[in-house]
Amino acid sequence: MYEQSVSKEALTSPKVAVIIVSYNTSALLCGCLRSLQDVTLPLRILVVDNASKDDTVDLVQAYFRDVQLIGLGKNVGFAAANNIGLRECGFSDGQTPESTSLSSQSALPEFVLLLNPDTTVHPGAIEALVAFLQAHPRVGLVGPQLLNPDGTWQPAAFRFPTLLMSLFEVFPPGECLPGRWYNSWAHGRYPQTPTPSPIDHPLGACMLVRREVLPQVGLLDERYFIYCEELDWCWRIRQAGWAIWQVPQAQVTHVGGAATNQVHEQMFGALHQSRLIFLQRHYAPNFVRAHRLITFIGLLRKIFQTWAAFRRQQLTYSAFQAQLRAYSKVLAILVVA
Repeated sequence: MYEQSVSKEALTSPKVAVIIVSYNTSALLCGCLRSLQDVTLPLRILVVDNASKDDTVDLVQAYFRDVQLIGLGKNVGFAAANNIGLRECGFSDGQTPESTSLSSQSALPEFVLLLNPDTTVHPGAIEALVAFLQAHPRVGLVGPQLLNPDGTWQPAAFRFPTLLMSLFEVFPPGECLPGRWYNSWAHGRYPQTPTPSPIDHPLGACMLVRREVLPQVGLLDERYFIYCEELDWCWRIRQAGWAIWQVPQAQVTHVGGAATNQVHEQMFGALHQSRLIFLQRHYAPNFVRAHRLITFIGLLRKIFQTWAAFRRQQLTYSAFQAQLRAYSKVLAILVVA
């Protein structure tokens, strides 16, 4: 593991620690880091690089000397890489508020922002999130309003999974009703609102958590290589008695899929693997069995649709093979996991 040294001043206890996990997204990461330069609060910025093969390490070293760079020898996944950053900030699993001394607590950042590299933080966004947490002591985590690169609204506030969400993700009603809240896990979303509101969980692209939460709930669960780690974390935060809110006055542009689209077929399997891990950990066995059955039947239907599209020459042979591999992998996960 490679770690870039930073000045002693940069390692003093700041108000906000920002952890960014990167993977082959150097250009977007540079834009993200530049947007943080206008933040008026003292920041400690850590970039944890998941063994990128592009010029991420060289660019951060050359142009962002105040950023602490931790270069990993292999891609350990999103949750594990964020945990490396959290541990570097002084947090660890197994702590309790009672076991953490006052001196140790004072050395920790007051807030931690988990931020994706394909984001651009708008002026005042982090300040608005911090101000909201300071004004609402029972809120443990907040997310901003996300925007697409063209400035349009991007869903960023979601409900915890339901069987309706599983059902409508793979069957025709969900395909016909793309704007309804119950359409799939990805679309189990809250409507756009101009005022702060309580939510189940934000999209993991940008989440600000207060210091006191982490000793109670622990770090991210590293069984999730990618996907659902923020869902699991927010579930545990809610179970610990903290509220979670979205603050639309804080705006962040999010490209989305910058890392995962590099390996789309593998990510489809990882998504369903992570969903099963989450459900098996937090939901009743009957719910998990129903989710498996719904998804299994729905994917069989999608395989038939893919075959029919190929027969009608609406898909190339390579696309047909790629979709079959992806669906087959998830079917195997549903049977074995």
